[in-house]
Amino acid sequence: MEVTTANPSEAENVWGGGNRPLNASYGKLMMWFFIVSDALTFSGFLVSYGFSRFKNIDSWPIADEVFTHFPFLHGIDAPMYYVALMTFILIFSSVTMVLAVDAGHHMQKGKVILYMFLTIIGGAVFVGSQAWEWKNFIKGEYGALETKGGQILQFVNADTGKRVALEEFAQPVATDRTTHTSSTGIWFANEKTLPNYSVAEVKQGFEANPNLAIRIQKLNANGQKTVLSREASLEQIENATLVVEGANLVRNEYGNRLFADFFFFITGFHGFHVLSGVVINIIIFFNVIVGTYERRGHYEMVEKVGLYWHFVDLVWVFVFTFFYLV
Repeated sequence: MEVTTANPSEAENVWGGGNRPLNASYGKLMMWFFIVSDALTFSGFLVSYGFSRFKNIDSWPIADEVFTHFPFLHGIDAPMYYVALMTFILIFSSVTMVLAVDAGHHMQKGKVILYMFLTIIGGAVFVGSQAWEWKNFIKGEYGALETKGGQILQFVNADTGKRVALEEFAQPVATDRTTHTSSTGIWFANEKTLPNYSVAEVKQGFEANPNLAIRIQKLNANGQKTVLSREASLEQIENATLVVEGANLVRNEYGNRLFADFFFFITGFHGFHVLSGVVINIIIFFNVIVGTYERRGHYEMVEKVGLYWHFVDLVWVFVFTFFYLV
């Protein structure tokens, strides 16, 4: 099929290819190719997360009960507040990047410097906030027990239903404690560090506090974790073999261990993209200061790094939705 237009030269400009197909520079086209391929990578990760969550829907951790930390507000329940603040900061940095690109189109060097500086600050704050969130997720807040079958047992106040930390009821037991390894201790247990409390100390404290109950990771019809009766709790705690504090790639005090695996991998992968974007922005920022793009007569490099930054922001919207909202 032959394409004809009123102006043959116009057809050549649109369809002829050459060094600037569709009037886009080589660098900008390569950035778009990278963005599309990276988008497919993130899509695969999020689809895998969705399938895993659907398969374990009755034992998946509830985000409102996991991400409750806020700086300088210790002991105050603030579900999702800090994550929402992180999201706002990252989206705002995308706005400042738009302003930097627009200023570059108008050859306004001073405004490009200002808006790129604000973009860098926003990205750095986001990366630092994500590291702080990881630290709290890894450290944990309450602690739990794990059974031989991998079931997580959390402790709650039987009257209020609120979580109770191990340190609030565990009682010391005068016994020697040894870190489990593959060659000593229980055959299926392997601890890199010794937890703050032993299983015996937690059991003794639980039995001495009749107002405590055990909450298992399975969700009930209301979408909440199932709280066992006192009698069922006493039976269930006898199956406990390990104390779990925080989350890592092997164990997770909040529930299903796959949640922690996906959280570390996907948010870490996105955090690496943000950190890379901050570093690239800093390089471009100093090039703007020394007048590199003024001498070239255009700020296309700012526009190209802006495309990458907007992509990183857009990916976070999907990560935020999958992990924190859905």
